Amino acid sequence: MENHINYNNLQKNTKRRGTVYHIIVYTLLSVWALIVLFPFYWMILTSVKSYGSYNAEYIPAFFTLSPTLQNYFDAFTTVPLLRYLVNTLIFTLLTTGIMMVVITLAAFAFARLSFRGKDLVFTLFLSLMMIPNELVVITNFVTITDWGMRNSFLGLILPSITSVFYIYLLKENFAQIPDELYYAAKVDGTSDLRYLRRVMIPICKPTIVTVAILKVIECWNSYVWPRLITDNPNYYLVSNGIQEIRENGFGRENIPAMMAAVVVISVPLIVLFLIFRKKIMAGVSRGGTKG
Repeated sequence: MENHINYNNLQKNTKRRGTVYHIIVYTLLSVWALIVLFPFYWMILTSVKSYGSYNAEYIPAFFTLSPTLQNYFDAFTTVPLLRYLVNTLIFTLLTTGIMMVVITLAAFAFARLSFRGKDLVFTLFLSLMMIPNELVVITNFVTITDWGMRNSFLGLILPSITSVFYIYLLKENFAQIPDELYYAAKVDGTSDLRYLRRVMIPICKPTIVTVAILKVIECWNSYVWPRLITDNPNYYLVSNGIQEIRENGFGRENIPAMMAAVVVISVPLIVLFLIFRKKIMAGVSRGGTKG
């Protein structure tokens, strides 16, 4: 009887400690979520404040009783923001699509094909990751300028169609696929490209989707390269548009309208993440390997 009582007390203490642990964990997670989400809340709040009410605030207000959408109208009429969004969409889709083809073929070659000096070539390839981005930008700028590709989508896209890190990541995922599948496919007369398309890509789909989404985010937020290579408004991206607003004095004087433009630019990325969040988590947690 005494042992039974001790066992029940032990169960209650364990359950109590588990409850306290979960309370602490969820409290910390809630605080962290508030810290992470607060900038987004502040951005949206500022975008719906009128110019007069925003400038009249000596102490920033954490809510507004008179929201307005005039700032969003100003964001689209002060600069051709819609055209910049279309340019950014074209740049993002083309760059991501071409890069996915390039890195998939390169990763397949390093992971599955056999050729002389493969390990040495891959080691030298990885060493490119040690080169500072500033040096790469300067080299790309000189090259694109010499080729007469400034103020063109080709000049915007060409330097971004490959990535050493993404090739390495995808190569490691391809290398985890059992060799027996490849040998069996070759016995059946399957070509390398068909094996890549029908076997390797479906198995590593979560990682491929994750890489594609990361590249989309990178292209959408690209600032330095578009700013350097384009001075023609017909090829401006949204990053150039925001900078143009600031240079015109609009962004410095009318912060609510500036925030409205930032909200418009951020919405597509948020929607993209919400749609593909499960695949992103699968790619990160499983490393793109099934079974």
